[in-house]
Amino acid sequence: MHVVIIGAYGSAGVAAAEALSEHVGDWIDRLTMIDDGEPGGGLCILRGCMPSKEVLSAAAHRYQARHDPRLDGEPPRLNLETVVATKDRHTAAFAAHRRAAVHQLAELDGVEFVHDAARFLGDRVVAVDDREVETDYVVLATGSTVNVPDLPGIDEVDYLTSADVLDATELPESGVVMGFGYVGVELVPYLVEAGVADLTVIEHDDRPLDEADPAYGDELLELYREEFGVEILTNATEEAVEPTDDGVRLRVDVAGESRAIDAEALFLFTGRRPNLDGLELANASLSPGEGWVTDTMQAVDDERTFVVGDANGREPILHVAKEQGYKAAENLLAHARGEAPDPYENVHHHVIFSGAAVYPYVRVGHSVESAEEAGLDYVDVSRRAEDDGVFKTKNAPRGRASLVVDAEDGTVLGYQGLHYHADVMAKTMQVVVELGLDVRDLPNRAYHPTTPEILDALFRAASAKVR
Repeated sequence: MHVVIIGAYGSAGVAAAEALSEHVGDWIDRLTMIDDGEPGGGLCILRGCMPSKEVLSAAAHRYQARHDPRLDGEPPRLNLETVVATKDRHTAAFAAHRRAAVHQLAELDGVEFVHDAARFLGDRVVAVDDREVETDYVVLATGSTVNVPDLPGIDEVDYLTSADVLDATELPESGVVMGFGYVGVELVPYLVEAGVADLTVIEHDDRPLDEADPAYGDELLELYREEFGVEILTNATEEAVEPTDDGVRLRVDVAGESRAIDAEALFLFTGRRPNLDGLELANASLSPGEGWVTDTMQAVDDERTFVVGDANGREPILHVAKEQGYKAAENLLAHARGEAPDPYENVHHHVIFSGAAVYPYVRVGHSVESAEEAGLDYVDVSRRAEDDGVFKTKNAPRGRASLVVDAEDGTVLGYQGLHYHADVMAKTMQVVVELGLDVRDLPNRAYHPTTPEILDALFRAASAKVR
């Protein structure tokens, strides 16, 4: 049996390769890994979560310095050349480690790595490296690419994507931001701390954080307006963009009223889409779109083609991509043995490094809204960070947290937090939710370090409300 993995440097591809390589010599005769990355390393390492955390850490230091009344003098400026150079040095090392892992797999008997682009010639027939490869199974893990919206004038103006911002050693003094999803929410505070003094953000809805309960979106709006001085236009829709002598002009509809916004630069944070360009999937009878990949990671049009990670458009998050890669390998082998594949299932577990990563947003499991939509019998409790003295001593008193619990048996169904160290608490709450623990059985004791005391208060309040 021959298996081809297209996109072997990415998180999903390398996970599938690692799992499948263990079966070369028994169920698998040949494993071919393909990737044209230059340098290789995958989106997360080169252009995503890892470099963004590098620059956000610098923004966090400046934000905290300029908001701490215990410090005197002007806050320091970000040295963007140093920020970018440090980021590049670290990500280069991370990427080299990833490439080494893939190349080490290629040293195994029956495994090869091809550093080239691939395209389909037919069902599971791939052209690569000037040859035609027929295979029994394909794992497609080509990641995602920047989504450029179909907006009048967009092809006539220059814009900066998230990748451009991560590499920028100079930034304009003013800008307008299209896209206020997780990319925009993370990078807008960085732009402010990096010197973009006049920044306007376009938000299509009443508030950002679509997956969150409304109180969290409102909290984030207040935080960005007050702490970062950002103008956020809600219920706004882009109508057209055009170049000006000084930059760009974005025309928007704000709650039914037309408005023109002039700025030096347009920041395009409008999300990502599956990176399928150039693969010529139509030759393989594959039709990407809504629902084209099943819960078992198999393409609807071909059960021998598995699509994982950002490429399937289901949930573009690193840890999900890795889990899907492992699941695809497991299901591929099950299919080869004539067994039924298992669906990929995961507990909702998202972390957004909002507020310059000082005030990250976390959701694990259910929100109140999703529990309501699911028809669950629940109770919910909330607590503000300012009510716990430790957040004041850390000079990070903003934010809130909440818990959703089954009303009858006390099972913890979900946690949300928008506060200092919420990201650190996400793993603890993931374990609590995935194990289905009873909130009344969670320890009521002092924590060290003390910021997780906010969880202890939620546990006590929820326990009191369980019937």
